[in-house]
Amino acid sequence: MIRKAIYLLGQNLRNPSLKTNFSFLKKSEKWSLEELEAYQLKKLQKLIEVAYNHSEFYRNKFDDLKLNISDIKSINDIKNLPIITKNDLIKFTPQIQTDLNFKKKFLATTSGSSGKSLQFYRDEHSDSFNRASIQRGYSWFEINPWDRNGYFWGFNFSSFKKLKNKALDFLQNRYRIFSYKESSLKKFIEKSNKAKYIHGYSSMIYHTAVLINKLELAKPKGIKMIKGTSEKVFESYKPAIKKAFGVNIISEYGATESGIIAFECKNGNMHLNMEGVLVEEVNGEILVTNLQMHSFPVIRYQLGDYISLASKEKECACGKKHLILEEVTGRIGEIVYGIKNTYPSLYFYYIFKNLSKKEDVYLNYQVIQNKKGNLLFLIEGKINTDIERKLVNEIVKYFKKDINFEIKHPSKFVYNKGKLKNFISNINE
Repeated sequence: MIRKAIYLLGQNLRNPSLKTNFSFLKKSEKWSLEELEAYQLKKLQKLIEVAYNHSEFYRNKFDDLKLNISDIKSINDIKNLPIITKNDLIKFTPQIQTDLNFKKKFLATTSGSSGKSLQFYRDEHSDSFNRASIQRGYSWFEINPWDRNGYFWGFNFSSFKKLKNKALDFLQNRYRIFSYKESSLKKFIEKSNKAKYIHGYSSMIYHTAVLINKLELAKPKGIKMIKGTSEKVFESYKPAIKKAFGVNIISEYGATESGIIAFECKNGNMHLNMEGVLVEEVNGEILVTNLQMHSFPVIRYQLGDYISLASKEKECACGKKHLILEEVTGRIGEIVYGIKNTYPSLYFYYIFKNLSKKEDVYLNYQVIQNKKGNLLFLIEGKINTDIERKLVNEIVKYFKKDINFEIKHPSKFVYNKGKLKNFISNINE
């Protein structure tokens, strides 16, 4: 009860509208698809009105295209609006930020793991709505936000930042890991015996699970949810995590600028957070509109991922009618340089997916390119000659003779700000 009281006190001070937003989301999760889409249209129309009247960037964009904001009469009409990129958000931040006055705003900063960091102000309502969306996802697993939890997020902080984070962690009944040494992981696992859920970088959750299984440590008891964020949850992670913690790892998909996009339910389907975002799939790419944020409108934002949406006819056994995100397949815009030609880094996704689907071979991998025409495939575990042969065949299938490559196993991966990227290019163009 003390932990609950501390959490709710902090929540009411920082995010006074969170409780109201959470109550709304628990009601709307029972809506029909038609009701959800009607709500999306209403929020979209309001967002476009705010953007045009209060954001210099959007007013100029709409005027240049001779767009009449009153012409947005259906969700499909969003296709008439311009697409914006991460470069737009960074280059025109002051012009995008609206001139509306809010009682409370928060400075939001993207991780910058892709090389470009964005800073903008998020109004209290949208910040609270986003947090309420996460809490709703937790509620599907009978988790309260004040429950004891373990956090894989960030390490190698300065002494001051460590102290600051420890204070924040105390207030949120959270413990985190600051080092990924075996001794630190063992302490983390011991603390997990009193936790209800664990969340953070999926790759590090996986490595902890591998350690539990390797050392035959006692499974943490009482874990109801394992949530991977920021990184893709690979199929190869799932068996080890289920064995170590007794529950499946689920995915949460979102971004600082877009808010929570999708959250996975107990049935293994990722439901779009339709009350918070409007998602489009255009030529396999995701475009996302944050329906709740008026301080910094994000409309038809090219987030940079390839995705696959399920058809509207697909329904989940959980009963929720929210559209389903089938898969986040990979990052857009990362180029692989062959000897003569260039290729999308999405090829790596298909190479290893084919191995898992056709050959029942699940590999954790990282590909590094330091020189054009050359690739280094790092495989985490030791593999036999038969599996290596199958991997070689898949690589050749996609790159033919246009790439020289080396396969190294077992290998340690390279991390950027604690985050694992499966393809790293050190070629500057």
